[in-house]
Amino acid sequence: MIINTGARTDTVRYYADWLLRRFEEGWVYARNPLFPNKVTRYELDPAVVDCVEFCSKDYAPMLPRLREITDRFNTHFQYTITAYGRDIEPGVPDLDTSVDTLLALEKIVGARRICWRYDPVLLTRDYTIERHLDTFDHLCGRLTGHVDRCIFSFVEMYKKLQFNFPELIPLTDEDMEELAAGLGRIAAEHGIRIQTCGTNGDYSRYGIHPSGCMTLAMIGASNGVEFRDLKHRGTRGGCHCIESRDIGAYDTCLAGCKYCYANKSPQKAAENLKLHDPDSPLLLGRLRETDQVQQGAQKSLLKREFQLALDFGEA
Repeated sequence: MIINTGARTDTVRYYADWLLRRFEEGWVYARNPLFPNKVTRYELDPAVVDCVEFCSKDYAPMLPRLREITDRFNTHFQYTITAYGRDIEPGVPDLDTSVDTLLALEKIVGARRICWRYDPVLLTRDYTIERHLDTFDHLCGRLTGHVDRCIFSFVEMYKKLQFNFPELIPLTDEDMEELAAGLGRIAAEHGIRIQTCGTNGDYSRYGIHPSGCMTLAMIGASNGVEFRDLKHRGTRGGCHCIESRDIGAYDTCLAGCKYCYANKSPQKAAENLKLHDPDSPLLLGRLRETDQVQQGAQKSLLKREFQLALDFGEA
């Protein structure tokens, strides 16, 4: 099974001490966001975790101790670096600092394990198509050879964006075509593989591959392991990712990104921070008397031959 640390919040940046402690102790609790009284326990053991998936906008807090995880587990890293400044991503490091941190991450884990995310792609009066393409070209120039690929998606128009992000300009089909054509051309010029995620649009005519951001093929190739041929169910329409288990919690990311799907509001995340205890097995708070705890199903997705070799210490 795949453990995901960053789909619900930027655990790496804001809760690194908690995350490292959970791996040190070898288990974690995750509260069900739809049924809050249901809590699942997952063992953080290489024998039952095929890969640890990371997703962050800033890996700097984890870098000094990252090998505590990478030396024991197969790992895969999504690193989001976009064109936006603090007007849209208030708590995210500036572009050049982010690139420098990615290069430091590469020295630890290697380029094959890093996917650079340029998403979500959105338009405002200041962030025009031309500005996106200029910034993307600059980033490609710095990241060529240091990442496995680039993944992009167009912003999803969640209802709450009407209130949290009123300056957002809805993308037209023509806008998406122009952006895809430009991103595909620039990526090809720099020799970077580019693909979409979370969209049903076909942009293959621009050299853009339709794939998920977290597939068994990608994880296997980056770690030198073989997975079984399994259907990738995804998490929403247009998603082609393999199923994973997230150990984070919604409404806890402090970055304050205006396009965020995981927070109701920055104020809610700041309030929830008061509930965080680095010593707790839960990201937020502790177990309650009414909680129902169950052991999570943790079945290996590796090919049987590879799993047997792993069990006998031959892999």
